[in-house]
Amino acid sequence: MSGTPLRLVIFDVDGTLVDSQGDILGAMQLAFASEGLPVPPREAVLGVVGLSLDILMPQLAPEQDAGTQARLVQAYKDAYMTLRADTSRGPSSPFYPGARDALEQLQAQPDTLLGVATGKSRRGLDKLLEAHDLQGMFVTQQVADFHPSKPNPAMLLGALRETGVRAQDAVMVGDTSFDMEMAASAGICGIAVDWGYHPASRLGAARHKLARFEDLAPLLDTIWTE
Repeated sequence: MSGTPLRLVIFDVDGTLVDSQGDILGAMQLAFASEGLPVPPREAVLGVVGLSLDILMPQLAPEQDAGTQARLVQAYKDAYMTLRADTSRGPSSPFYPGARDALEQLQAQPDTLLGVATGKSRRGLDKLLEAHDLQGMFVTQQVADFHPSKPNPAMLLGALRETGVRAQDAVMVGDTSFDMEMAASAGICGIAVDWGYHPASRLGAARHKLARFEDLAPLLDTIWTE
């Protein structure tokens, strides 16, 4: 039996594993149009990706009352699922280059567990995992339905509890400041990717930066031998 402790690699989804901005922006446009409201700028929408919808919507529509904001949340959820089901639009939320290979490489390591911590709902994550044939890839799946929004560390603490992995043996891979602040609050090493929705200037809480998925496994070897 190996003396190596179990290790846990937790991934954000949108902007980290898959490029879902087409679906996100399209669903937001439909949601705001349903209320007859102007659509927020692209930069504003992508800047809050990763937050739970009940937290991000008041930021995108601060002048609206709580009832309108709640309707926007539901309209966004419905529009997002509709767009994902529309196969005529081409592939939905495609993997970033090297993402699937990196996941399969890590999954093949007997002492490495994979997890997800996402602002998506349970329903949204299930649809994405099904679309990319990722069922069974992630042993712990933390979603917005059951936790406070990022950057609260609840998702990561839940992942540690579920897997029994120590914080020092886990990493969080994400693309936003919310991911990196969440990791820091949970005592987990944060790895920021540079292809996502937040610019490098917002990723100061990250301990490491990643320019391509091919470099993830070697980086993890370095982190866990320090």
